[in-house]
Amino acid sequence: MFKLLPILLAVVYGYAMFRFSVWRTGRELDEKSTELVDPALKDMSDRMARALDLPRIKVHIYEIEPVNGLAAPDGRIFITRGFYNKFRAGEVTAEELASVIAHELGHVALGHSRRRMIDFSGQNAMRMALGMVLSRLIPGIGIWIANMLTTLLAAKLSRGDEYEADAYAAALLHKSGIGIAPQISLFRKLDALTKSGSVPAAAWLMSHPKTDERIAALTALEAKWSG
Repeated sequence: MFKLLPILLAVVYGYAMFRFSVWRTGRELDEKSTELVDPALKDMSDRMARALDLPRIKVHIYEIEPVNGLAAPDGRIFITRGFYNKFRAGEVTAEELASVIAHELGHVALGHSRRRMIDFSGQNAMRMALGMVLSRLIPGIGIWIANMLTTLLAAKLSRGDEYEADAYAAALLHKSGIGIAPQISLFRKLDALTKSGSVPAAAWLMSHPKTDERIAALTALEAKWSG
């Protein structure tokens, strides 16, 4: 029983972190967001809503500067103020911003947003348990190895989710009559949009597939559907 205690403590810690993360994320989004109301984007969202047999698609503005989209664990969709400002400045088109919304809808529909929160908590628990074991076997660097292994696992899971959300968005955009071209053109802009320091390059590359690979996957889908 004593040998199992570190694992049990890690599981309890992971669950507590999960509940705390859900609460903290929800509160921050509530405090820093408002509903996005923009006539220039309404046609895009209405077309996607009809394709999904929904009365409307509600999108929120998250008041932070980094260029990003977000799907919350409760199913809400967010576009950051920084991303919206790019649209207002003409650097991103309405169709391209619609592709971001479609991508985040994919994360919600496929259960990624809630699962990521659970995975995050589970990874913290695994990091804690693995760190305890490795620290006994390899004093000094055991914690470092545990952190590295869990970080690599998290990045691999995240990249898989991104590919799935890309495919969902492509199907929705195709069905809506918007097409995949804006999704691809936005990917080609991503490097320039995220080089402003809003998203750390190392974190982006670790958690997201390579842009060229994402474009290749979408191009293959488009060719398949066209054929």
